[in-house]
Amino acid sequence: MSKQVYYIFFFISFLCFESISAQVGGEKVYQFLNISTSARQTALGGKALTLFDDVNQPLWNPSTINDRMDRLLGVNYTSYLNGIQIGSVTYATQLSRNLGTFHTSVQYLNYGSLIAADENGNETGTFNASDIAISAGYALSLPWRDFYAGANIKLISSSIGTYNSFGVAADLAISYYNPYNPLALSFVIRNLGSQLTTYSGVNEQLPLEIMLGGSYQLENVPLKWFVTLDNLQQWDVSVSNPSNQTSDIDGNITEENINFFNNAIRHFVIGAELFSDRAINIRLGYNFRRAKELQLQNIRAFGGISFGLGIKMNRFAFNYAFSKVHAASNVSTFSLQINLDSN
Repeated sequence: MSKQVYYIFFFISFLCFESISAQVGGEKVYQFLNISTSARQTALGGKALTLFDDVNQPLWNPSTINDRMDRLLGVNYTSYLNGIQIGSVTYATQLSRNLGTFHTSVQYLNYGSLIAADENGNETGTFNASDIAISAGYALSLPWRDFYAGANIKLISSSIGTYNSFGVAADLAISYYNPYNPLALSFVIRNLGSQLTTYSGVNEQLPLEIMLGGSYQLENVPLKWFVTLDNLQQWDVSVSNPSNQTSDIDGNITEENINFFNNAIRHFVIGAELFSDRAINIRLGYNFRRAKELQLQNIRAFGGISFGLGIKMNRFAFNYAFSKVHAASNVSTFSLQINLDSN
């Protein structure tokens, strides 16, 4: 691969660190947009960007849309925390050889029935809450060899009881990919947009996320590595873990000291896929930020770890992922990919 590839991707990532500032965590609206619904991606740590044969990948990286996804249908379901249900349906079709491939998806999150209460804490009944996003994506080949650019447009609807909000967002991405090259790279800007209507007159920002990711297929071993740097829009993503605070004999509490390295490592998500081109695949991932935030003293919480497997059978591909997103709960994700091509 030429040096031009490295210059382009590292120049972009440098600009993100230097010029863009935003918050992460629970301070944005439509946070469900940054939850992976694909079992394959979840098993690889939740933020893999260079899966060019998976119809679910364009939800996170529209530059991966290509003719290998033609007439593929993806159905994904996650039984999340405390009865919360998350899922998505994705589909791609090749318009023509000249026009390329078009991708569409529906992503949803259902919070279920919640207890309603007044300002004094008196229960007044129940209410429902849910989020949904409908997206359309397209990618094209750039003049530079093996470079591709793509974009998603998303219409977003959210309801919390009697309150509703609507928004629009876009994902922009560029990828370097050659099926005969073991290295693939992607740069993605997700959730650029705004609320069109607010819940109660207060305009909130969308969960912008900027990521740089890559994968490398080992030459003599059927193993592919994935590495992603997430939240490039903000350097400091650290949150002090109460489990790591200390107190002296006088009861004075000292918060966890998060140094440069411990903050930097929180931007990394890694994954590995064994036998990626075979009928049965095995996957393992690790999210460093999630692991740090779920860490408990003197207890192995196994936070940040995810793993899964995939099985391919003719026109069907089944994927499963197990992940830890809370110290007291496990999450299972199921995905089915169906090839609808009759040929």
